[in-house]
Amino acid sequence: MPTSTTVTAPPGRPTAPTTNATRRRVALASFVGTTVEYYDFYLYATASALVFAPTFFPSVTPAVGVIASFATYGVGFVARPLGGIIAGHLGDRIGRKKLLVASLVLMGVASTLIGVVPSASSIGIWAVVALVVLRLLQGLAAGAEWGGSALLSVEHAPERHRGLFGAFTQMGSAGGMLLATGVFTLVRAVLGDEAFLAWGWRLPFLFSAVIVAVGLVIRLGVQDAPVFQELRASGRVERFPVWAAIRQHPRSILVTAGLRLVQPALYSILTTYSLTYLGSVRGPSGASAGLQAVLIISAVSLVSTPFWGWLSDRVGRRVLTIWSAVGIAVLIWPYFAFLDSGPLGLLPLVALLGMCVFHDSIYGPQAAWFAEQFPTGRRYSGMSLGYQIGSIFSVGLTPLLAAVFVEVGGGSPWILCGYVGVYAVLSIVAAVFAVDPAGRGSRRRASRASRASRRQISG
Repeated sequence: MPTSTTVTAPPGRPTAPTTNATRRRVALASFVGTTVEYYDFYLYATASALVFAPTFFPSVTPAVGVIASFATYGVGFVARPLGGIIAGHLGDRIGRKKLLVASLVLMGVASTLIGVVPSASSIGIWAVVALVVLRLLQGLAAGAEWGGSALLSVEHAPERHRGLFGAFTQMGSAGGMLLATGVFTLVRAVLGDEAFLAWGWRLPFLFSAVIVAVGLVIRLGVQDAPVFQELRASGRVERFPVWAAIRQHPRSILVTAGLRLVQPALYSILTTYSLTYLGSVRGPSGASAGLQAVLIISAVSLVSTPFWGWLSDRVGRRVLTIWSAVGIAVLIWPYFAFLDSGPLGLLPLVALLGMCVFHDSIYGPQAAWFAEQFPTGRRYSGMSLGYQIGSIFSVGLTPLLAAVFVEVGGGSPWILCGYVGVYAVLSIVAAVFAVDPAGRGSRRRASRASRASRRQISG
């Protein structure tokens, strides 16, 4: 295996070598840094499903308390586009790495402080205000994180392996969920339900300070990709890259937002809302089974995510997304029927099908696919905008809307299943209009162009 290859540079610019050792180091940094970010972000999701209703909304009914908890959870996704805009603007001007370091610190501070917010019984409404403010800060950090981390991996990758290298950033989602759920489960098992609900839930948030320090050490050891360094050296950096992306690439932003609908909605249902639903229809044993299933699917997803990224480099991103979206729209109905009355011992297998096949086949290639929709100088801004706008309407709103839909449906999830089906259709439409350089048709056209160029040169 060669020790070095080249990274595609902007037209007319020379290429710069990137060693395989550098690529591995960047992939590790992307995975670890994103795992830390998502650990903090998903802690809030798990706490919203299990703890926040009685802690911060004790004066309302349990159903209303759950809805209110998920509403504060959704606030973080409202802030994510702003984080993406700020980080995209600065990241396309001064570099990806600096923004990633800042986002990691901000996420760690916000998450640690959530662990010390007094309950509503102590300071009343100010507890909710503090919770919302800190959740907004989490959202800003998360909005800044994904685009920069994805670009570090993809821009260092060989052209034919972007899906695989980009999947290391995507693996951070599973790593963060595994870590967050594992820590929550461990603390709950050691302390018992009473102590856990009273104060033990705070420990995983306080632990954020430790793992953020680890993530910073690793992330500080990488540099921006040569393709971006060359762009800066050429003096062709956009003055207002966010505005340039909106003005010149509106279709690409809409496409990336559309691709972020059905997959995150499924993720929110599998890992967050299902815990609440199982608790309501099956009792504490259902909620415990749900937590165990989330642990298992998160662990397996660490393997399935890079597999789908690798496969997308060979068959294309579009075909995987379309077929998986169809599968999600169809299978969400029997999934809820299983939650109602299926054997809980089989829940991990059912959840594995949803997560590691239908979810990960869309999510694994996303970092590479989104980066391929934009040129280097507007890439951080454009892909962050599309990603975060889509996230508001999918992963941000889905737990809240799920609780509302089931309440309105008299306890039945039929409205929620229809909602997922609509998102599946929209994501399929987006996939049809997205540029897919890894698709077989694109590769055939590139191959024909290359052969024609060689004939002209030899002639």
